[in-house]
Amino acid sequence: MMYGYKRQVEGTYDEVVQRAKAELKKEGFGIMSEIDVKKTIKEKLGADFDNYVILGACNPPFAYKALQAEKDIGLLMPCNVIVYEDKGKVFVAAIRPTVAMGMVGNQNLAAVAVEVENKLKKAVDAL
Repeated sequence: MMYGYKRQVEGTYDEVVQRAKAELKKEGFGIMSEIDVKKTIKEKLGADFDNYVILGACNPPFAYKALQAEKDIGLLMPCNVIVYEDKGKVFVAAIRPTVAMGMVGNQNLAAVAVEVENKLKKAVDAL
C-alpha cells in the first residue's frame, strides 16, 4: 500500500481505537471527525461489515503551514487514520501525506508533508 502506512496491532478493536486516539494526541493531532463505517453501512444499507473506523486527524500548526502554502490543500485534509478488524486481527493505517500532497506539485508543501508523515508513523508505531 503505497499511499498508507499500516501495522497489525495487538489488542481488541475497541482498545486499539482508544490507544490510536491517545497516540495521535501525543503527536499533536486532534480528531476532527470519526466515522464508524460498520454502523453507517448497517444504518444506510442494512448490510453487515467488519469493525472499521475512520479518524480524521488534524495537527493545527501543520495544517496552517500547509494552507499558507496552498489554499486548496484543504481538499486533502484532515489526515485519515483507520482502525479495522479483519479475521480477528486489528490493523491501523495512516495516510502518507508525502504521497497525497505530492500530487499537488507544490514544493512548499514537501517539508510539511514529511514532518506530518513522520508524526503519523510515530503514532502508528507506538501502538
